[in-house]
This record gives sequence, C-alpha cells and structure tokens, in this order.
Amino acid sequence: MSVMNAEFFEAIEAIEKEKGIPQDYMMDKIRTALLTAFKRDNPDGENGGKLDNGEDSVVVDIDPAKKVITMSMRKMVVADEDLVDPSVQMNLDEARHYAKKAQIGDVISIPVETRKFGRIAAQAAKQVIIQGIREAERGIIFDEFTSKEHEILTGVVSRIDNRTGNVSIKISSNSEFTEAMLPVSECIKGETLTEGDRIKVYVVEVRKLTRGPQVLISRTHPGLVKRLFELEVPEIFDGTVEIRSIAREAGSRTKMAVASADPEVDPIGACVGPRGGRVASIVDELGGEKIDIIKYSEDPEQYIASALSPAEVVSVDILEEGRSCRVVVPDSQLSLAIGKEGQNARLAAKLTGYKIDIKPVSAV
Repeated sequence: MSVMNAEFFEAIEAIEKEKGIPQDYMMDKIRTALLTAFKRDNPDGENGGKLDNGEDSVVVDIDPAKKVITMSMRKMVVADEDLVDPSVQMNLDEARHYAKKAQIGDVISIPVETRKFGRIAAQAAKQVIIQGIREAERGIIFDEFTSKEHEILTGVVSRIDNRTGNVSIKISSNSEFTEAMLPVSECIKGETLTEGDRIKVYVVEVRKLTRGPQVLISRTHPGLVKRLFELEVPEIFDGTVEIRSIAREAGSRTKMAVASADPEVDPIGACVGPRGGRVASIVDELGGEKIDIIKYSEDPEQYIASALSPAEVVSVDILEEGRSCRVVVPDSQLSLAIGKEGQNARLAAKLTGYKIDIKPVSAV
C-alpha cells in the first residue's frame, strides 16, 4: 500500500509540473476514483451511504506529508433488533472483532484494501482520474485563451480542407497550445495559405464546449487591423495616438480614423511611419490590402469629407433626418468618391456612421 501511495504522489507532482494541474485538484479526483472503484466492487449493498449521524460511511484520507492514502468503511454499532442496513450498521458482536471495547452507538472504521479491487473497479478508477486530468487541461486552456480574447496570436497552418477551404491553425499562448478552425469566411479574400505558414489571427471569442474549449479566430475582423497597428506603432501602444474607428473589407481596403492626444504628434504620420515603413509592414501582413488612414474630427462635416479621401469634397450638408448627409464633389471626382463598386462610399459610411448621398457639382 505504501509503495502504491508513493507512486501516486510522485505522479501527482509530475502532473502539476508538466501540465500545471494543482495537486489539490488531483487529490480530489483520486478520492473520487477510489470511491467509484469501491462502489463498483461492492454492487450488492455495501457500497457506501450515510450513517445515522449524517457522516459518509466510506472515507478516503489523503496525507501528502506522509504520502499515505487510506480508505476505510465506517459502520455504526447498533443493537441486534435495530440492525436495518448492514451497509452502514453492525451489531455489537461483529464490532468487537475490530474493537474489543466497542459499545452501541460507536462508529467503527474498517480498513479497505484497495489492492483487492477487481479489474473493472480499477479500470473505473483509472477512467475517473484520466477524465479529471482532461477536464483540468481543458480548463487551463480555456482560461489561457479567454485571456487572449480580442488579441492577436501567431499560429501555424496545420491542415487545409480542400473541400471546404477551412484552415486548421495551431495557436499558442504562453505554454498552452490548441487547434482552432479558421473558416473560409474568416480568411482574407485572395490570400493563399499553405501548411506550415505562420500567420497572425485575431481571437474573436472563446467558447466552453463539452469536448473542450473552442477558440473562434479571424483574419477578416477589423480588430486584426487595430491590433496590428498597436504592435507596429509605439504612439498607439502608449495611448498618444488613438484609433477611433475602423471600416474594413478584408483583402481589399480598410479605412481607419485616428486622433492624437498630443497636438505635437501627427496621428497619420505616426501610423504611416518613416518612409511608410510602419503601414507597409501591416499591408504585407494583410496580403496587400490597401489602408486609408484619415484624421478623426469631432466636426461631422470635416470627418465625412476626410473619410471620402482620396476624393476631394466641395461640401458636406448634414441632413435632419437620421444620421445622413449630402456630399457634393467635383464632377471629375465622382467616380473616385464612390469608388469601384461603391466601395469608397460604403467604407466611409461605415467608418463615420452616416448615410452618405454623393452628388456631382453639375447636379446641384
């Protein structure tokens, strides 16, 4: 028994070191496993219950200091005529086999030899412990990746489903790893990925499912652009420059509005970087996606005019009904203001939160 107990405690210490699962958690699982094995081995009555005083009739004691695990079955001593449930009661004659001075009302502890558990009982105990380890690992992974919600993680492409286009990504956070599915709908349009590629993904949400945590990731989320700029631009990271709004059509174009808390710092220049180096590295990460950086303004007319860049704007009139406006542009700028398939106007509207009606000067 003592050798088995020593091995138990060595295994528990190793599990804590290797997997980060607390020893107290594993002790509880071992206690549960032994009780499960006992009940499996005693299906015909003596499988544990409650004594008249409310205490458990089967007890597992774990002493980490002495590295000893003991198990005992406890029964209350009753008179012959009061013996109703032999699983939790015994008469005086039986009690005195274990304690010579036993009296009615005493609780007698009977050692249980766990080595004698049958194969099925031992297997059940093993499954309880294995399941406990799995649950703990899932909990650790869930907690780790939940702390990374709305952040960027670097992953490695492990598999691509040729039928659906979905991509399996192995992502890591500190020492924890998990597989996440990047659906084709969350992949950047036109981007070609191959097994072994290292890519950055945005953690949208982490869900707790029965089979383990599910990490929802994206390459199309506007949050990816925001986090990339925070990584690349020190002024954004330290809060001097703030990203006020982002509108994105992944793989094609992004518009981003920025403002500076310091009048001496140009927010657009900070994002673009020396010789355009900062924004260029982000464009490369996004597979060539164009990024328009504009200056945020509290004045909606000025903000909307900037949002329609690179087109020039003659005037912006904010209309009374809802958040809408009428924008007038030079005739030569109309197609630029609207953009290919309406993209420039669409992104400007999403960025500012205004419905935008664009008219050429000749139509006013």
